[in-house]
Amino acid sequence: MNNNNKTLFRDRELLIVTKHSKELVLGPLFEKEFQLTHKLPIKFDTDSLGTFSGEIERKDSALETLRSKCNIALQEEGMDLALATEGSFGNHPTVFFCPTNDELIMLYDKKNKLEIVERVLSLETNFDAQEIHSYKQLEEFIKKTKFPSHAVILKNKQLGWTKIIKGIQDIESLQKAYDYVTKDQSSCFIETDMRALYNPTRMKIIKEVGLKLIQKINAACPNCQFPGFGVVRTEAGLLCNRCQMPTRSTSAHIYQCKKCAFEFIKKFPLKKTTEDPMYCDFCNP
Repeated sequence: MNNNNKTLFRDRELLIVTKHSKELVLGPLFEKEFQLTHKLPIKFDTDSLGTFSGEIERKDSALETLRSKCNIALQEEGMDLALATEGSFGNHPTVFFCPTNDELIMLYDKKNKLEIVERVLSLETNFDAQEIHSYKQLEEFIKKTKFPSHAVILKNKQLGWTKIIKGIQDIESLQKAYDYVTKDQSSCFIETDMRALYNPTRMKIIKEVGLKLIQKINAACPNCQFPGFGVVRTEAGLLCNRCQMPTRSTSAHIYQCKKCAFEFIKKFPLKKTTEDPMYCDFCNP
């Protein structure tokens, strides 16, 4: 990164928009790298834009929600530099039936009209949920989801629940919660608590995406030296090494500057110049 760009953030105050302790991993990283200080929002509640447990449904995409987090928090706190993350959980887009943590992070600099985003798509997650009908099933669930270091949530039913207990991290509390939510019924719904402060595995991914964002911030545009020069899209078309027809595999990354729109195409970014026929729609339809 150009030394002049380092001064964009030096001695400024960074608002880390979270209520779930993400500042514990992100704060030290950004303070050390950019010589700034950080604080947490006093007025803004990030849960107002959506909760994992379903009390408030996330209405917008993860990216739009992330952008709203930064903008609303900065306005309410009277600041101009914000950092926030937004996680989504579900099946991996290509590794079918495997749970995935899709973590987005954004640095938003209102003063310099700069928005830099990074993403980590990780198979390293304990994300899980199921309806259970016995204490034995409850025990089986917590064994596979890293309890008690990773908390769980109990509801009397998956949707339209009237009883919910979150952040359960010990056996005694789990037993009490189970007795409470099943008092008038024979089953309940259990899910992993994916809030960062209750989920060390997710916190690890948040640190990973934070480091990736720092790397992107430090990448200056070759044309104008503005920070955040990174990949904006990918191109498919890597040729099959048997039939030489284009496949769906990535053949290039396109980098673009947010300020001057300078573009750079990096061919074969995954260090592969051809693709295996097993991934070819012609050889393996």
